[in-house]
Amino acid sequence: MRGPAIVPMALTPSSARVLLLMLLSTAIVAAACLLSNAAARPGYDDGSDTSKLHTGREIYQAACVACHGPDGSGAPKTLVGFEKPATFPIFNQCDGTAPEYIRDWKAVIRDGGPARGFSEIMPAFGDVFTPEQIDKVAEYLRSLCKKQDKERTWPPGELNLPRAMVTEKAFPEDEVVLTTSVAAKGAPGVTNTVTYEYRIDGRNQLEVSLPIPSLHRDTGGYDTGIGDLALGLKHVFFWNLDTAGRSGSIFAVQSEIVLPTGNSSKGFGTGEATLGVFGSYDVLLPQNMFLQFQAGGDFPRHTETTPNDVFARSAFGASFSKGLGRQWSPMLELVADRNLHAGATTNYDLVPQFQVTLNTRQHVRADLAYRVALNNTAGRTNEVMFYFLWDWFDGGLFEGW
Repeated sequence: MRGPAIVPMALTPSSARVLLLMLLSTAIVAAACLLSNAAARPGYDDGSDTSKLHTGREIYQAACVACHGPDGSGAPKTLVGFEKPATFPIFNQCDGTAPEYIRDWKAVIRDGGPARGFSEIMPAFGDVFTPEQIDKVAEYLRSLCKKQDKERTWPPGELNLPRAMVTEKAFPEDEVVLTTSVAAKGAPGVTNTVTYEYRIDGRNQLEVSLPIPSLHRDTGGYDTGIGDLALGLKHVFFWNLDTAGRSGSIFAVQSEIVLPTGNSSKGFGTGEATLGVFGSYDVLLPQNMFLQFQAGGDFPRHTETTPNDVFARSAFGASFSKGLGRQWSPMLELVADRNLHAGATTNYDLVPQFQVTLNTRQHVRADLAYRVALNNTAGRTNEVMFYFLWDWFDGGLFEGW
């Protein structure tokens, strides 16, 4: 079968000029895009001297603006020439950038997106800029959020200290944590606790926690059921961080209600609705060391069977890493609690532990601890404790490995 005939169209002088201008414009735009993308690749040499770039803004304008746009919101797809991944950062939106560690930004700038499990679209600049220049451009990126956050709503990620096993930290989070505690001696028993944390905004966090105990029966075997459901709301009252990002502090208060959802006759709950409140104060120290303090109380509706209880907890630790790689955080907690009834004494526990980041993106972590009863050991046992933590805001559980 013959196809349709192709009829040549005669060009008038005016239409020829229009066509020529269109071709030239297309060629100029294509060349500009190629140069922009080439400039964003490590090792690109356009004859400029990067040592003359002294401020974070100058470095950003020279190397980052082609993809990330002048204000950090991202250049249009028509200019960047690629489909942006879901993890593409919007630097002037504080909810996505303020909670992140600046060390992670530096790792991505120096070694490229794969250094933290992100897209290869982000090139490495470690052989283009000095460490000092990378520090400056990372600080500039954070300043794009500060311009929008005039009320200081969003505390910076440097104050997001490693999570201790028992002591609740002040920084609001988006996390799922599975904690397991196993009795080290005496009657065997295991308690798994699932905790879900949702950051409502810069200063407020919703928390839901549900224990699932498995208790050994005297006749053999185990009884497993749900415990008392806890609902909490955390609010950050103040925070501060020095200009170098090496020291600072943050203070928050959390109130919660514990609902008697567990079967108290089987030991899965108290059988009482309980109100709780505590304050958390965290201190970032030089050399990546830190202190965490928590103090509060639990106050049941009826105290005849379940007395009021107060507690104080503290954690001291430090974080180590080889360069900007995997982070290791040994910690030591001292925990105290006391029932408020006549004749009660204070229980003291010591909890040595070790937290480590598991994947490249470092949003999946684990902690292994051993809780030692220091006194009043009759009826109290040592525990092996473990948690698995997933920061779901930073990506899926199986992403960034």
